[in-house]
Amino acid sequence: MPDPRDAIASGLLAGGGDLEPGTILAAYRSGIFPWPDAAGTLFWWSPDPRAILPLDGMHVSRSLQRTQRRGRFRVTVNRAYADVIAACADRSDGTWITPAIHAAYTHLHALGWAHSIEVWDGEVLAGGVYGLAIGGFFAAESMFHRVRDASKTGLAALVERLRAHGFTLFDVQLQTPHLASLGVVEIPRAEYLAHLAAATARPATF
Repeated sequence: MPDPRDAIASGLLAGGGDLEPGTILAAYRSGIFPWPDAAGTLFWWSPDPRAILPLDGMHVSRSLQRTQRRGRFRVTVNRAYADVIAACADRSDGTWITPAIHAAYTHLHALGWAHSIEVWDGEVLAGGVYGLAIGGFFAAESMFHRVRDASKTGLAALVERLRAHGFTLFDVQLQTPHLASLGVVEIPRAEYLAHLAAATARPATF
């Protein structure tokens, strides 16, 4: 893997390569992630600063608390991974989930590295999130919702699961106003890499 500190200001580090499981896992362990453009050209990124969600810092709004108290949604784990990643790819901003990315992360799920949280409204998939776990490190790749508060419910359930299972680093890669409203913060890449090394060495299991 290239040195993540060699990335340019935008976070772009390299182009090309393959999406074999070993390549992707080595990239994440190095603080690098794949992110193709809309044309499908594969690029590798290591932004500075890096966006993370502190596992004790998720902001749960009053409206989300009310939704949780009502018990409308049911949450499952790894029950409908294929449906979750497909729904994320169907979002207007999901064009980076190219067929190659879709296939690669589906393979990683089959190998036990990629996981999903599903949020159900009755028997209908209302929202979800998927990502990659290595030791005590989790990288959230994308989430979606079809019903208000469904994706936030999934994210809250994911945070709870990570805390319960001994995870220490929850990476969301890039900051957005929406993520900031949920408690996501940015930290310098050097600090992120130090946390990453410690987290991936932990014997945690998703």
